[in-house]
Amino acid sequence: MGKYLNPGNDGFRSIRKGEYIDKTGLIDYINHTLGTKQKLTCVNRPRRFGKSFAAQMLCAYYDKSCDSKELFYNMKIAGESSYLTHLNQYNVLYLDITWFISTAGNMKDTVKNLQKAVIKELREIYPNRVEISEHSLPVALSDITAGSDSKFIVIIDEWDALFREAKEDKSLQEEYVQLLRGLFRSSLTDKMIEAAYMTGILPIKKYGNQSALSDFYEFTMVDSSPLEEYVGFTEDEVRKLCEESSLDFHEMQHWYDGYILGDHLHIYNPKSVLDAINRKRFGSYWAQTETYESLRTYITMNFDGLKDMILSMLGGMKCKIDTNTFQNDMTTFRSRDDVLTLLVHLGYLAYDISAEGVFIPNQEVTEEFLRAIKNAADSPKLIQVIRQSEQLLDATLHMDEETVARLLDKIHTEYTSPLFYNNEQSLRAVIQLAYISRVKDYLEFQELPSGQGYADSKIEYL
Repeated sequence: MGKYLNPGNDGFRSIRKGEYIDKTGLIDYINHTLGTKQKLTCVNRPRRFGKSFAAQMLCAYYDKSCDSKELFYNMKIAGESSYLTHLNQYNVLYLDITWFISTAGNMKDTVKNLQKAVIKELREIYPNRVEISEHSLPVALSDITAGSDSKFIVIIDEWDALFREAKEDKSLQEEYVQLLRGLFRSSLTDKMIEAAYMTGILPIKKYGNQSALSDFYEFTMVDSSPLEEYVGFTEDEVRKLCEESSLDFHEMQHWYDGYILGDHLHIYNPKSVLDAINRKRFGSYWAQTETYESLRTYITMNFDGLKDMILSMLGGMKCKIDTNTFQNDMTTFRSRDDVLTLLVHLGYLAYDISAEGVFIPNQEVTEEFLRAIKNAADSPKLIQVIRQSEQLLDATLHMDEETVARLLDKIHTEYTSPLFYNNEQSLRAVIQLAYISRVKDYLEFQELPSGQGYADSKIEYL
């Protein structure tokens, strides 16, 4: 067994860390695609949403060099008819693209070094099938599988890392795309590939309106049906974890809920949920894995109305966007919709497919927006709103009626169209925007009994 070919034992060890959340239903889905026209799967989700965990789980299940029956015997997949048919029956080729980038020395050599390293291992395992002079991975796999039934399952983790790390190097990106096309979009693909599973953050790169790898079935933060439950932790799973750890589920919702996929399925960030459970304290854990600099770069872009849309979302509103124009990279932006679509894939915004609208999902992400805005010297309008909100909150706590009335009227006038000045939803959004600085220390509840009626928004100290 080598590092890239049949790496299932690594998956066997790592999957144990998360076995209390059973995501093995994904295996049954992949089993039903093996050898079919739907055998190429790409699942994209934000960082720290369990991409590598899913990839390692698949390695452990399919890898023919290890016996993982004991690992899966008490999980969901064991009850499926496909379970034993495919358990440990395949050669698995596992590629972690971020690892190749980090070890390439010169990033421009990443694709060349990747093929060189994998072919070297293949040659050691199949010495009579791979030529010494061979430098093409697709050709090497084709030579190995020629005249045999020994097809490969290819699993690529962080497939889009080159598009994120080498944003401006178009020639390197094209070289990488050509490698993927050779593996998955050639006349020999069906003869050498039984299935492929790729994980990443960005959807597959588009050139114009065409996908670079059009044969892949993609599942993204914009449309992940029918694999929604495998993107992160579901509400039922989080509720169970809260019960086991004696944490308040409603506060967990406030901090980490908000990603709504498919038919209104609520998804939580696994990183944040597990950190809150382990530390017995709610906080901004996911945001700590990356600086706010990247978010600040995008929210200060000078596209028409982008900053106003962000302010509206900070006020609790959803903003309708067109996600179809996004070119699935981090440099090609033609409109504010492209920027907002990228923020959906990065996890900074959530997308409601039925309303075709984006919104800020929860308190953890809201705090990240506020942090980015406060440090964005080139966005005085955004900074002004945050400062006004802080003044308003302070005036409210000190029962300063005149200042509260003046600031609310100012924000209402500046950020509400005259046509909707007295609209109830506009008034609600104004209150939410005006008190946006509350998120650090206060919880907000909507439509709760208050006096003789219901309060549109009610804010309570944490």
